Parts: sequence; structure tokens; C-alpha cells
Amino acid sequence: MSAREAGDLDPIETAEWLESLQAVTQHRGAERANQLVNTLVDEARRDGLYVPRSLTTGYRNTIAPKDEAQSTGDRAIEHRLRSIIRWNAMAIILRANKESSELGGHIASFQSAATLYDIGFGHFWHAPTDTHGGDLLYIQGHSAPGIYARAFVEGRLTEQQLLGYRQETGGTGLSSYPHPWLMPDFWQFPTVSMGLGPLMSIYQARFLKYLQGRGLADTAARKVWAFMGDGEMDEPESLGAISLAGRERLDNLIFVINCNLQRLDGPVRGNGKIIQELESVFRGAGWNVIKVVWGGGWDKLLAKDKSGLLLKRMEECVDGEYQDFKSKSGAYVREHFFGKYEELKALVADMSDDEIWGLTRGGHDPEKVFAAYAAAVKHTGEPTLILAKTVKGYGMGESGEGQMIAHQAKKMTQDALRGFRDRFQIPVSDEQLADVPFIKPAEDSPEMQYLRARRAALGGYLPARRSKSASLEIPPLSNFQRLLDSTGEREISTTMAFVQMLGTLVRDKAIGKHVVPIVPDESRTFGMEGMFRQLGIYSSVGQLYKPQDADQLMYYRESKDGQVLQEGINEGGAMSSWIVAATSYSTSNVPMIPFYIYYSMFGLQRVGDLAWLAGDIRARGFLLGGTAGRTTLNGEGLQHEDGHSHIIAGTIPNCVSYDPTFAYEVVTIVREGMRRMYEQQEDVYYYITLMNENYTHPGLAEAGAGAGAEEGILKGLYLLKDGGKAGKGGLRVQLMGSGTILREVIAAAELLKADFNVTADIWSAPSYNELRRDGMAAERWNLLHPTEPRRKSWVEASLAGHDGPVIASTDYMRNYADQVREYVHAAGRRYVVLGTDGFGRSDYRAKLRSFFEVDRYHVAVAALKALCDDGAIRPAVVAEAIARYGVDSERAAPWTV
Repeated sequence: MSAREAGDLDPIETAEWLESLQAVTQHRGAERANQLVNTLVDEARRDGLYVPRSLTTGYRNTIAPKDEAQSTGDRAIEHRLRSIIRWNAMAIILRANKESSELGGHIASFQSAATLYDIGFGHFWHAPTDTHGGDLLYIQGHSAPGIYARAFVEGRLTEQQLLGYRQETGGTGLSSYPHPWLMPDFWQFPTVSMGLGPLMSIYQARFLKYLQGRGLADTAARKVWAFMGDGEMDEPESLGAISLAGRERLDNLIFVINCNLQRLDGPVRGNGKIIQELESVFRGAGWNVIKVVWGGGWDKLLAKDKSGLLLKRMEECVDGEYQDFKSKSGAYVREHFFGKYEELKALVADMSDDEIWGLTRGGHDPEKVFAAYAAAVKHTGEPTLILAKTVKGYGMGESGEGQMIAHQAKKMTQDALRGFRDRFQIPVSDEQLADVPFIKPAEDSPEMQYLRARRAALGGYLPARRSKSASLEIPPLSNFQRLLDSTGEREISTTMAFVQMLGTLVRDKAIGKHVVPIVPDESRTFGMEGMFRQLGIYSSVGQLYKPQDADQLMYYRESKDGQVLQEGINEGGAMSSWIVAATSYSTSNVPMIPFYIYYSMFGLQRVGDLAWLAGDIRARGFLLGGTAGRTTLNGEGLQHEDGHSHIIAGTIPNCVSYDPTFAYEVVTIVREGMRRMYEQQEDVYYYITLMNENYTHPGLAEAGAGAGAEEGILKGLYLLKDGGKAGKGGLRVQLMGSGTILREVIAAAELLKADFNVTADIWSAPSYNELRRDGMAAERWNLLHPTEPRRKSWVEASLAGHDGPVIASTDYMRNYADQVREYVHAAGRRYVVLGTDGFGRSDYRAKLRSFFEVDRYHVAVAALKALCDDGAIRPAVVAEAIARYGVDSERAAPWTV
């Protein structure tokens, strides 16, 4: 009696049910059997029965052999091509590391995934054509050599380029991983910062649906394919958005996880099963899961095994054992896998050790992979996950196959190289072996004809990247005249100014439909709730409920053609949405203008890896750091107050960042950004900080900001107000500021004049980052052109003719404004910088600014001290100011408490 029968109250009845199920499976197929079982389970649940649903299936292939779609391709030619590409991929690394291993590279990852890529390139992945927008491929970063190897065979890369792998400074080498910044016509997506590829691909698939829903592009036939390793799935970002894909029913998304069971150092799940774990996780998130565990050779064994013992053995082995099996031999597998049970030993008794060793894993069987891809492409209503079991370092023999050291392998022994050649029948002689030559079939060979025909049928070669799209007609600055004029007595914040400008942009007939407002769950914080009704929030199903605020003017409206992307409390997802919108010009030939507004502290700091990726991927769009600065979000404290986002922005070479104070500065900057990115198609993106503090705003034409101010705003520095003729004693200082602290600088100028008869010129410095880049450019030119007239930085040129020390104060750490010190010194000026170093905290704004020593009183004291250091006034005057303004000279520095 079996264990099942021992606990069965009615074994005969149970047997009848099982026989019925088997009969349905045999005569009506697995699909009908699944339908019946699911119907029974659903009915049982409705009746209140406890029926736990298993999220995993048996450790075998999801698609039964009889249900596999059959490829019409020439398997023999495909195998030869795949083998040549394998060889070339390996040769790229071996030749790059012949002299030393300094350049590095990876052999094992692509060798495990070669078949997964080959079947896709040969049969499934469409390039853009007039009738198809093209599929999008997120290629696993460590497999880059294999993609180069294929492009070489296709004739898209030269041997010289392959020899330049990881040697890029000369401009002709190949990047280590997929980097659009370095190879702008080849790679589409940076993926080697593991976890970001899976995350971005989900939002990419959703954005294709967004474009379709809004009628901006026909994306119905397009698929997003994302390749990753099983070890990569440990990254939180890898799994962070899979529920979104399930919820949104992104059936245009296909994940392919190469389950070679090995991380960089050892097994992914040595004591468990990563395939079963991932199946459970993704099924629970609403994905269709296809497992490709075993190659075709196992089908006959499974069919012969009537006891189910083979499947039992497959399921009881853990991944650490499977890795060990594939690092040994057929005899070892016979003894340690089949040898556990006498019945299994008998099952393979008529097989030689070589035949047992030849039992492949599913990811190395082109028929199994083809069947899985075909099923994934046909599936509707859910995203699909393909779990393909492979061997890391497949074919590398003693130099890495299935071994712990596989990922780090940069070289191969001659014996391993010879074994690789023989195994894949590469046409290289023993005499040539040490040279590891690149192999390419003759132009008129059947292999090349077949390769070209397959890619022609699919629209052309991949990967390939579109660098330019149609330019957009950007409205003139005068269209925003209301925001360029003074607000009079009306007080607004720069956030309000931006939202008003955005409202004008979305109504613009030329570009309005291209604008993509993106918000986390903070629209009302930023005053953007009016767009809910005006533009609608994108939803793939529309709005299936009556919103609670339906009777309000600005109610919460979801729509299939909604324009706003409301991402919830999800900065990583919102940033991913922004990136895919910001690269739509390339991926879909539809330029979009994304504006992503968020708490500044939850932006570049929180998603710094994605911000760096945005530079690599050549994103074009606007990031808006709302409630920015260390002292403006006064009640939120340490975790919310931002004093360093501009410093982080400055580390990204093509991120253009500004900290504007007034509405006219915001408008000027945004309009110029649109011109550069969407008229001129420059590969830059903008980060602009916005504040929630209300105050009156002068107009562009007022107080010294008139003619010529636009250039200074964009350069990063302009004279806001000339202090006029100096009083008795001729004391004069130059005061700089940005953001809300510029208003403290203006107030400090008034104090200095009234209390100490010091005249101050006032400078608005919207971007110290841009000033630094301008200064670096001038400095470099002077260094490399010693016989030419010396060039001046914008800072030095601007300060010419303006006497006195320079004092800069911002709501950011001191090294933000300190970046331009040498350019101020070049103008012959002393330079004093105030900033908000230290942790943020909650209090009233005035108290916070006093605490961080950036308020008007500290600016005034700093100015007087600078005059004292220049010998213009006595120290006693500075002491008088300290006493007059109540500055505590004995308190601890703010960055130490």
C-alpha cells in the first residue's frame, strides 16, 4: 500500500478520479485537463473548501514533446553557425588576454546561453521595418562577446574591432558590456548593472502599450525580450516590478532566464532549486511560466520510466549536485545520479557513458528552445517567463565547464581549447590552435546565405540603435510670457511656476501630445492634480470604478489613453518609466518629452544607478527635484531634506543641472532644454530643482536681469542686481546664491548696506555644475594651446570689473559652490563658500538656515570677514556683526551634530 493510499479514506474512488483525469489528458490533451482541474479547484474554493494552489510544477519541461512547435530551419547549418559564433566569442577573450589578464572579459556566460540567443536571432527577433516597429532586446551584459561574435560573422564588425575588445580610448574598440554611450549605433540598452535590465524591460513593455493606447505608435506586434542570469535574480530590482507586469498583463514581454545554476563564486541555490523558486515567484505574480529543463535525449528516458522514479530523482537533487554532475563525466553521472536507485541504473544500462554525458540540458537543445519561444510569442494575456537550464562554461572542459571558477575564466588550456574545437567541429588546425583565429564562413557559403536570408526575413540585423528621430517644433520663449513677467504681490513657488509651464506645454498643438508627466504618489504635493482630469492617468483597462471624488472638478480619472504616468510610491519604477520615455526617440522613433517630478531627496540619491544608466542610454528628458534643498522642506527632517543632489548630478557627464530661484529662470532653462534635446537632438538630460516655498518673483526684464540675462542663466551665472556706487570707504562685495538661499543673499546685501555701508553686487548662480564644466573646458584649452591667447572661464569673465571678495551661499553642501573656486581666484578674488553640510532636521525655515549657517546674517558676517582678510576692515567690525546678528560663535559645527 502506498503512502497516499494509507491516508486515503476511499482509495477506489480516488483511483477512479485519477483514471478519469488520465483519460482526459490522453484523449483531449493537457490543455483540456488543466481547464477541468482549474474549474474544480475554483468551484471548491467558492464552496469554502481549503484548496492550496501549488505554484510549482514538476521538475520537467512545461511543453510536452508532442506539443512542441517545430522549426522549419536547417538545423545542421544553424549548428555550424552557432558553433562558429561560440568559437569567436571565446577567441575575443583569449586574444584580448594573451599578454596579460588586465583587460578581463567573460567566456562562460555566453557559452551557456549561445543557443538561447541563436534561436532568437534566427527565428523570432524582428528588426524595425516599415511594417514592424522592431523587437527590443535586453541582452545580458556578460554575454556581450557572443553578440560581437555574431555581428562579426554577419559582417557588421571587423576583425580589427574584435581585437580592440575593451580597448576603447582610440575610438574603434568594443565596449566591455552593452553601452549605448560608447557604441551609439549598436547597443540599445545598458544591462550589466545587474537587476536594471529586468526592471527597465518591464516598464519598456508597458510604455509600448502606453504609446499604442494614446495612438502615437502601432506597437501591437512588438515584443520586449529580456535576458538575464539566475544569479541576477537575487538583485531586488530584478523582481521588484514583476507584479506590475502581471497586473498590466504585459503579453508583449518575455523574460528568458539562463539558469546555469551558478553565480560568480558558486551555486545560485546550492541547497535548493532556483528554477522551482523562480517559477513559484513569477506564477504568483501572474506570469505564464515555461520551463526548459531537459534536452530531447531525456524524453525517451522519461517515457520509459513508468514508475515516476526518474522524475523523483530529478526533483530530489539540489542545484549544487547538478553543477557537480556537469563538471565530471558520464560515468560519474551514472554512479551518482542514476545509481541512487537500482531501477534507474537499469533504465540506462544500455547507454554508454558517452551517451549519458550527451544528455543535454534544455537550454542547449535548439528544438526545446524554439518550442518555448514559439509558445511565448503566441501567448496572450500574461507576460511570459522562460526558465532555461544550462551549464555555465558549456564546452570549456577543464577550463571552466560547470566549475566554480567558470565566471572568472579568462584563459583556456591547450587541451581544453582542442577539446572545444573538436566538440564543435571548428575548422582550425593544430598548428593554428595557439593563435585562436577568428572564423568566418566564405561569403558565398551556404552558412552565410542562410544567415542573411534569416535576418532578411526578420527585417535586418540586431542589435542596432536609432540615434536620431524627427525633431520637434519647440514653442518660443514668448509663449510663456506670463511666467517671464513679475508676479507683483502674488507669491508662488518655483514648483508652481513649473506646473503652470507644464500646463502650457501640454496644450501646445505641436508638442503637447509628446509630453509625458510622470509622478510617484505625490501629485497633490506638487499641485499637479489638475492634470488628472485634463489629461487622464494611463491605465491599460481604463477606469472600472466611479472615483470617490467624481463630483469634484479635478477628480481622479484613469483612462486607456491617459497621458499621465502615476507610478505610486515607487521611485525606481518611475525612474524606469522616465528612462523608457526619454529614449522613445530611439526605440520607437517617437520622441517623447518626459517630466518626472519627485521629492529631490528620493531622486538621484535613491536611484543613482538608474540616473547613471540614463546617461549611458542617452536619455533625453527632464527630472524635477521638488521640495529641494536642505532647508526648504522644513518639517520633514533628516531623510527628506536634500543638500547634495546637485553634487550627485554633477557626476553624470551628460546631466545638465540647475537650481533656479525665479519663475523666469525655470522657464528659460526648460525651454532651452527642449531646444537642445528635441530640436537639436543632443544626448543630454536635465535635472532641475524646485522648491515649495512661496515668495514674489521679479520679471526677466527687471533689476539688472534684462538684456543678456538669458545667456547667463543658461551658463550658470549672471548679475541679478548691481549694487550701484560704493559708499564712503569704497567697501564692496560680490554675493552669489541659488535656489531659495538667493533670497537670503539679497537680504544680506541690504543688511550690509544698512548696518556697515558695504555695497554688494548680487549674482544668481543657477548652476555651479555648468560653471565648473565651462571652467574645465577653458582650463583644458589653455593647457593644450600654450601659444594661443588665454581663454577665460565664464566665472572669471563675468567677475571682471566687479571688485571685492566673492561669497557664495546655497542650500547644498559647500563643495557644490566650491567647484568654481579656482575660476574665482583667476579673477583675483577671495572666495568664501557657505553651505548646508550635515544631516537635515525639522524646524522652521529661518531656524534651519541659521542652524546650517546659510541665512542672511551668516552671509553678512562671511562677507565682512572676507573684507577683513583682504585688509579692508578691522577684525573688530566682524566681531561687532557677530554680536549684532546674534551669531553663536561657540556652537558646534552643523556637520558634526
